[in-house]
Amino acid sequence: MDLFDQKKENKSLTSLIFDKIREDILNGRYVTGDKLVEIKLADELGVSRTPVREALKQLELDGLVENIPNRGVVVKGISQDDIEDILMIRLCIEGLVGQWASERISDEEISELEEIYDLMEFYTKKNDVDRIFELNTKFHETLYKATKSRYLEGVLNDFQLFIKSSRNNSLKMEGRLEVALEEHHRILEAIKIHDSSATKEALIAHISVSNANIKSLV
Repeated sequence: MDLFDQKKENKSLTSLIFDKIREDILNGRYVTGDKLVEIKLADELGVSRTPVREALKQLELDGLVENIPNRGVVVKGISQDDIEDILMIRLCIEGLVGQWASERISDEEISELEEIYDLMEFYTKKNDVDRIFELNTKFHETLYKATKSRYLEGVLNDFQLFIKSSRNNSLKMEGRLEVALEEHHRILEAIKIHDSSATKEALIAHISVSNANIKSLV
């Protein structure tokens, strides 16, 4: 299967299967209450049952599935309460992202943010929400990487994935693309001069607006 050609990322087969099933859950292919049958998944993915079993155990630890006695593994997914928790936790720690990123970001990473922003500006004029969503995700992932904290980066990248659908829908709100572009511009200008207070303030303001929009949709 093409999925498992991704060995270039040096991920184990179990990790690739975990990523695939998690993405299918978060994208709505599997919904709350669906049963995930180990042998069926192994057949669909063209792998043995062992890495599928291990991937399902990891998904259970992540809280996305539940192993119910006499029933098997069932999808729990992301609830509205989960989304609200994620939004609040994200808001609380994004300030730390602003501080650490502004202090630790490299010139190369600043150039990367500038390139992403330029593309965001271009696609905003074209009202291309899907492309903006991809670039928005990349912009924030670059900020997380710039903190030089793999733990902070890992947690926030997961959060972005968990609320992927809600974030995408919020960008479709009338006028949101233009406002979001300006918010990203303020973040970029602050981080370019390594102003930690201004970067932190701009990032928290951006996340606050984004959270409010998401909450209005869930």
